[in-house]
Amino acid sequence: MASFLVVLLHRTSPFTMHFTLATAITTLPFFVAAAPQRVKQGGTAIPLFKHSERLVNADNIVDLEALDSHAASTRGKILRGLDSFEKNTGAPHPSAVKRARKRASNGLSLDPFDVGNLWFGAVTIGTPPQTYTVLFDTGSSDLVLPGVDCDNSCIGHALYNPASSTTSVNPGLPFVIHYGMSDSAFGQQHTDNVTIVGLTATDQTFGVASHYSWGLQIRQFSPDGVMGMAFQSVSTYNQSPVFQTLVTQGRTDEPVFAFNLAGPGPELYLGGTNPDKYIGDFSYTQVTEHGYWQVNMDNIVVNGEVLLTNINSIIDTGAALIHGLPEDVATFYEAVGGAPLPNYPKFYTFPCDNVPMVSFTFGGTSFPISTDTLIVGLAYEGSSDCIGAIIAENDPYWVVGAIFLENVYTIFDFANVRVGFATLA
Repeated sequence: MASFLVVLLHRTSPFTMHFTLATAITTLPFFVAAAPQRVKQGGTAIPLFKHSERLVNADNIVDLEALDSHAASTRGKILRGLDSFEKNTGAPHPSAVKRARKRASNGLSLDPFDVGNLWFGAVTIGTPPQTYTVLFDTGSSDLVLPGVDCDNSCIGHALYNPASSTTSVNPGLPFVIHYGMSDSAFGQQHTDNVTIVGLTATDQTFGVASHYSWGLQIRQFSPDGVMGMAFQSVSTYNQSPVFQTLVTQGRTDEPVFAFNLAGPGPELYLGGTNPDKYIGDFSYTQVTEHGYWQVNMDNIVVNGEVLLTNINSIIDTGAALIHGLPEDVATFYEAVGGAPLPNYPKFYTFPCDNVPMVSFTFGGTSFPISTDTLIVGLAYEGSSDCIGAIIAENDPYWVVGAIFLENVYTIFDFANVRVGFATLA
């Protein structure tokens, strides 16, 4: 029987800001949305919890190495998916082509996976069910968990035991997932029943890790694993992601899921939307390049003035910061009196007492970003300058992470291949 569900989210946060971590489905239609509309209400809520690793010290001064590592891990995750897209479809992703032209001879340097402001909740796997916590990540597509055969790198995490599940199958396929150049998880693919608050995806493919690199170990990463919620075409396994499986198996009332990353009561909602969490209608924008939830942002407004327009953007719940093209980010900070850090030019400072009013426009509707989310922390001890949470990366797309998403209620619509935003209640 079809139903919906809500997942309460726990949050992982590295800095003290008010934060709140393809091929389309071939059986579902792709069409341009008409006027804003409501999704049929239904579904199930999953509470979300915060995994926290601070990117600032007790005096609110930014740890630049930790911040740089976190930014690099987000970038590495997206680039890995672009590689998987070409492997799975036989053609390069449009963003990968644009990036190759843009990079010219520039090399790519990635640091180990590190968690910023990210959210996780509980799932169960197997028969009888075993409970695990996973990061819900719209910037990737694969489910990864540590297994009982994992080495000491998985100590402290709940371990999946195939022998304890009567529905577990090992097809004998290895996997390696890279989170940057020096961090990874590897092991064997398995299939089993994956359940999220009563909704079960049967014969779901996922990775059972025999090794977690540093960034996924318990001191850095409190959830047991990661559950990707993007499209199959960026999957390392080239298999259906969990939510797509729920949809194709008819488990949900509606082929949508929604995030509320604002407190109190952050949640992931599967199969519908929670009307208690938002007001008004959704403003939708179509996915423009399949693989990720990649859409066009109409514009960015700073202090009442339109500053940037037509921005290619990946909507990523697994990213804490907002990443932008270097020339765009330079324009943004020039307008607010900011300047790049000499030794970390991807990061910018601006006066702490002059935080700009910023809004992002999607589908014709402008959504303001609260001023406290735009600040990571102080540049150095005694400084009157703050480091901004919008950073520069040399890629042909923006990555819109949690510092924006905590300001809106967000719906991801598989049937119509679009993303919608609404005002928080």
